[in-house]
Amino acid sequence: MLSSILKPLLGAVSLGLLTASQAAATTFTFSTGAPDGLMASLSRPAGAGHIQTETADDFTLPGTGSITSATFTGLLPSGAPVSNITNVEIEFYHVFPVDSANPPSGKVPSRANSPSDNEIGSATREFAAGTLKFTPTILNANFPVANSVGVNGIPAVGSPGFPLTGGQGSTSGEEVLISVDFIPPVDLPADHYFFRPEVELSSGAFLWLSAPKTIPAPADLQIWTRNDTLAPDWLRVGTDIVGGNPAPQFNASFSLTGDVAVVPEPASLSLLGVALAGLGLLRWRRHSRSQYSVRT
Repeated sequence: MLSSILKPLLGAVSLGLLTASQAAATTFTFSTGAPDGLMASLSRPAGAGHIQTETADDFTLPGTGSITSATFTGLLPSGAPVSNITNVEIEFYHVFPVDSANPPSGKVPSRANSPSDNEIGSATREFAAGTLKFTPTILNANFPVANSVGVNGIPAVGSPGFPLTGGQGSTSGEEVLISVDFIPPVDLPADHYFFRPEVELSSGAFLWLSAPKTIPAPADLQIWTRNDTLAPDWLRVGTDIVGGNPAPQFNASFSLTGDVAVVPEPASLSLLGVALAGLGLLRWRRHSRSQYSVRT
């Protein structure tokens, strides 16, 4: 009788332990998908004759994790060889107001759901420092885009009554996929973050391509941009710069891969607790019966 009850309970214990161990180390993948040809936003570090311009898009890390690699897709000038890429830099930002002055400056329409003022310093990866390796691949020699921002600067805006520009018009170029390996991996706790890549070219500008945005905020936020003139503030590419009624919202085309440690689901922990409690009860009953048999 005891054996027939004990075996299922032991099976439940094993299942609970297996579930917990599997949840403790899980492969993390995130992707916004391929470019949709709607928007291209400048993202490059400061260089000869130009200031830094950043573009960032968000992702959620479900557990404490190590991001080992990333990809992002953008435009190179038409006819440019991949050897024109001289530097790739990746930074990660918390969501405002972490790492930020709060209240904000008030010089932009909103900072809600924007990247923070300052990047997460320990997670910054610069090619010049040898902490990432990148591989560019040309996907399309002529990729047209309906609109663009940043190349001719970011408009000075204020709230209320800031001027909407509608963007800087259509453009085209070589569609390039840039694959990045982090050396060492980027370690981050579970949270909502922004991913910001920058690409320096020997000539011309790199534009990060948009991807479809199908999930509403706050689960999925739109892309934001700023340059050194606007910093520490950020502007929403669709809502604050392009505008319209309704204003468009964009994701940026990128992916992340790594490993995360996820806390087991409450149901798994409850199953494990019930199984262990049942096993303890059976052992107590067996011990009690043994003592009773000896006394009688």
